Amino acid sequence: MSDELIQKKVRALYAQLTGEISLPCSLHINGAGNLPSYYPVTPLITASVALSGMALSRLLALRHGGHETVTVDRRLASLWCKTSIRPEGWEIPPAWDSLAGDYATADGWIRLHTNAPAHRKVVETLLGKAQSREALAQRVIMWKKAELEQAVVQAGGCAAQMLSPDQWQQHIQGKSLHNEPLFQRSLTPAAMLPQCALSREKPLAGIKVLDLTRIIAGPVATRFLAGLGADVLRIDPFGWDETSQEADVTLGKHCARLNLHNPQDRHRFEELLRDADVIVHGYRAGALHKLGYGSEQRRAIAPGLVDVCLNAYGWSGPWRERRGFDSLVQMSCGIAEQGMKLSGSNKPVPLPVQALDHTTGYLMVAAVLQGLAQRVETGQGSEFRLSLARTARELMENGASAASDEPLIGSAEQADFSTEAEITVWGNARRLLAPVWLENTSLQWDLPASPLGSSPAGWRSM
Repeated sequence: MSDELIQKKVRALYAQLTGEISLPCSLHINGAGNLPSYYPVTPLITASVALSGMALSRLLALRHGGHETVTVDRRLASLWCKTSIRPEGWEIPPAWDSLAGDYATADGWIRLHTNAPAHRKVVETLLGKAQSREALAQRVIMWKKAELEQAVVQAGGCAAQMLSPDQWQQHIQGKSLHNEPLFQRSLTPAAMLPQCALSREKPLAGIKVLDLTRIIAGPVATRFLAGLGADVLRIDPFGWDETSQEADVTLGKHCARLNLHNPQDRHRFEELLRDADVIVHGYRAGALHKLGYGSEQRRAIAPGLVDVCLNAYGWSGPWRERRGFDSLVQMSCGIAEQGMKLSGSNKPVPLPVQALDHTTGYLMVAAVLQGLAQRVETGQGSEFRLSLARTARELMENGASAASDEPLIGSAEQADFSTEAEITVWGNARRLLAPVWLENTSLQWDLPASPLGSSPAGWRSM
């Protein structure tokens, strides 16, 4: 029954992406099991991966004719949402800051996100320096959840009070999502066609992808595009680090740094953008505009650009510029509250993985591939907007329910990994096998993962 749910969900996603009600090719689903959740996490993740495969099959058909069958492994798709890499003799730093997490308040629960030093500083400025979660908890309990959320957000930090699904539906931001499509799309004037062969071996060879994304959805998307042969250049500001994520999400990319407040670096950025076929970015709504690189400016610099962006809480309503992460959106929209309620727990119960991030990442891949198909067919560029909160609505559309009787997907096993070592600067590692493939096309990464800022700001193919 779960495979039928996946097939149905893929058709629904494909219709939202393309407007077409029938899939362009056959879909095979391998593997078994579900991640432990009260929501259909594995079916949605698998369907989003399958959608990327469908969009690729459609793109390749424009050059080769016929549509290749898409095969997705639901187990592997789920495991990639945990971590895709297994170090050999070295360790990946912890994913969470020591103060990050859920805290009881005077009238409920709140999640404080302190992974970035600036966000931790906001919390400690409001609540006082804390050496441990236990010490911080004694101060949080004195606050009402809505008041603390507002105080943290207004000070430039990240927090989310726990709401129920009904409360979110009545919330002004929850209401604003009712009219937002999963893929907000607009077309731009035609430009010169992209220089790519669309080979089955490396479909995106010759395609330049400018990656302005951070934890986690955007980097997942650009990692996938790198696996299709795209030249992916990730740009970060100086001082930004993601040590717990680098080994997982920088696979196949070059990673550089630029200061977009510096005239020389701005000039370099504009040169890179002018040569780009695709830009993927995850800055808050309006952030690039404030730097002088709003959507109109991007189109002027790079006509025909495929422009795909995401934010946390959607593109309308008062929270469109709010900072947010997967774990915060789960608290806001009711996922954590439903997990708590159905499990009988006395604290919030989130999804077993950052499923909103990973699902949205694969949806972004599908948007890029759909945009490239548009370029090949008509020469037009396109802009797509997605959000974690809108993806959450897709997950929650049928409500939560007791866990199914299908086997649970636990930790990755040796057979889930490639037999070839990935040689990184940190040490050797094994990478999970790809979760999706076509009859004549598979994901292949030419570059190992690398630290942020480890490469010059230039295209490989130049």
